[in-house]
Amino acid sequence: MWLLLTIPMMIMLMGWAEFQRRKKLKRLADKNLINLLIPNSSAKRRWIKFIVVQLAIAMVIFMLARPQMGTKISQEKRNGIEAMICLDISNSMLAEDVAPSRLQKSKMLVENLVDHFSNDKVGLIVFAGDAFVQLPITADYVSAKMFLQNIEPSLIQTQGTDIAKAIDIAANSFTQQANIGKAIIVITDGEDHEGGALEAAKAAKEKGYQVFILGIGSTNGAPIPLGDGNYMLDEKGYTVMTRLNESMCQDIAKAGNGVYIHVDNTSTAQERLNDEIAKMQKGDMQSVVYSEYNEQFQVFGIIAIVLLILEVLISEAQNPWFKKVKLFKK
Repeated sequence: MWLLLTIPMMIMLMGWAEFQRRKKLKRLADKNLINLLIPNSSAKRRWIKFIVVQLAIAMVIFMLARPQMGTKISQEKRNGIEAMICLDISNSMLAEDVAPSRLQKSKMLVENLVDHFSNDKVGLIVFAGDAFVQLPITADYVSAKMFLQNIEPSLIQTQGTDIAKAIDIAANSFTQQANIGKAIIVITDGEDHEGGALEAAKAAKEKGYQVFILGIGSTNGAPIPLGDGNYMLDEKGYTVMTRLNESMCQDIAKAGNGVYIHVDNTSTAQERLNDEIAKMQKGDMQSVVYSEYNEQFQVFGIIAIVLLILEVLISEAQNPWFKKVKLFKK
């Protein structure tokens, strides 16, 4: 829309050009002689043609701005559950013992879970040594997938795996609606360096939430790639090996009245998670649904074309047919 500022600039330039034109004509001859030499010349017509072109330019600018109309907000009842997904994005999740990597496999799992949802609400939390809400709980699955694609370990500078903080934030991110199943789904390799995860899971259980732990990775361990062909080294120069802490994951799931599911290169974990989610209590919940906008740029495009055709049809010289029409007189 800032391009509209070019129109008043063009008007000023046109005014300056007309002033210079008149100034030069006065140098050539007096007004009566000029009228004899160019009897049908019309400054008004030049201005009309110019204004029509500027209006066409304005219509093109409006078209490029993609005007939209027709949106409305409506309330819709859904019968489903609420799920807060806590995704571990610590550096250890870059390990490739699960193809293509622990993190990419986790993102694929979440995307498939969202695809499986229909009337449910979902939210997304990312955590490492810290945790924050990436997407508040919503029924907008398109946004959930969009936010999911942008998740990388670089989102959190503090390294570590603070599962407790992730569970605490998730427990405070649900809506206040009662009689609805609420699940906290933690996807991690279980390398909890911060502690307090069992207590957080128990606190979530007391609030009526279920904590599902999806342990991803191998218990045999795997190196952490740095992206340049090398692997992460410790202070002594040895390759860092990251292992799935399966026993801790099982303990957290048990404390949170949930289920532990091991994620490997098969689709077994996905199917089991879907089954467990299906068992949860579903309830009616209100969702705000935004209808899609309707594109309106076509209207401005048509007006621009009509104006340009009109500009071509208007000549600078006065047409004898229109001499009696006041608008086209000099």
